[in-house]
Amino acid sequence: MTDRQLALRAWESLFRAQHELFAEMSADFEDAAITQAEYDVLLTVVRAPEMSTRLREITTNMLISQPSVSRLIDRMVARGLVTKAVDPEDGRGAVITATDAGASAFRRIATVHGRSIAERMSRLDDDELRALHALTEKLRSH
Repeated sequence: MTDRQLALRAWESLFRAQHELFAEMSADFEDAAITQAEYDVLLTVVRAPEMSTRLREITTNMLISQPSVSRLIDRMVARGLVTKAVDPEDGRGAVITATDAGASAFRRIATVHGRSIAERMSRLDDDELRALHALTEKLRSH
């Protein structure tokens, strides 16, 4: 049986590390053309085939509610970062596609943000990074 106190300490440490790293990396977006939330949407969209994916895929990858994702997407459409169309396979859903402007804005910040992530994660060596990845995947598996 798992030691309850150890589990609580490990959880708190993981939570605080994630929170502190996230706060540090939010500086990457201070002067960027897109917000961190828009980056998260574009991360899913730009990586998809033909830079197009279903809204439900974006919602699955986001840490905010479905209505919040929908409002964010609508703002991104208004800003010209993505387009939104009826899903031809499911008329109730939507397909989101990155525009050239959205993909370009994403790539610019992705370079900066990627360096920032690598720099902060360099506190760990490659074996530790592999172990961290394996452990977090294990925690996420059902």
